[in-house]
Amino acid sequence: MSDLRFVHMGFGADAVDYQEAWDEQRRVHAARFADEVPDTVLLLEHPPVYTAGRRTDPSERPLDGTPVIDVDRGGKITWHGPGQLVGYPIQKLPRPVDVIAHVRRLEEALIRACAEYGLKTTRIEGRSGVWVLGDPVEQRLGGLSLDFDPRIADEEFDPRMNGPEYAPSNAGQRREDRKIAAIGIRVAKGVTMHGFALNVNPDNRWFDRIIPCGIRDAGVASLAGELGRDVTIEEVVPVVERHLREVMAEAVLAPRVIEKPAAV
Repeated sequence: MSDLRFVHMGFGADAVDYQEAWDEQRRVHAARFADEVPDTVLLLEHPPVYTAGRRTDPSERPLDGTPVIDVDRGGKITWHGPGQLVGYPIQKLPRPVDVIAHVRRLEEALIRACAEYGLKTTRIEGRSGVWVLGDPVEQRLGGLSLDFDPRIADEEFDPRMNGPEYAPSNAGQRREDRKIAAIGIRVAKGVTMHGFALNVNPDNRWFDRIIPCGIRDAGVASLAGELGRDVTIEEVVPVVERHLREVMAEAVLAPRVIEKPAAV
């Protein structure tokens, strides 16, 4: 994977409009499919924007009518904006494509990047992305059992209408599981699009307007918030690049194994 290239589209004052980045993804995707360019990772920041994947439920969108861009990736609704490192790996995979393996590689690179800062992160079964695990329920703030958590008892519980104590941005104070990096991808013609968003030092209150990734019983985190110190996009970019390159170089790309039905 030595020919993997990284393209810095814009950070900070040069943050890239979502539509512009989406158009560039499609251009690079077509070029990668035609073998005109190597596997490419676009790295950037976006101005504040909500994007909704194909599985987003109407009840998970902003209640105040804030505009949302509907996109063709998997997953649900999320936010992108200042302080968040966004990466769009555009990679050609062998067919039939193993989408889960691709997601796991992105998660692994981000887990390693967080570990370099002394932050332990992990995966959660059934929930894509990279997570900071909370305390066991009985050790959380207040020590309440799940029986007293309205989010568990009420499938339609809306944290946006129940005060800051249930806000996704306050999950760390509640010592709950919290997502530090979201992942949502699309594969077309065997080439990946979209990718990951790592919360470095954003204002996580942007997530309080939505149900992030459709998950009501957890929240969001950032590197700066978990470490208790300032962390910049500028210092994180080369760390993430290095771990992405290492993980992709280590990977043995193979087609997804399709099990044939047993003969009867």
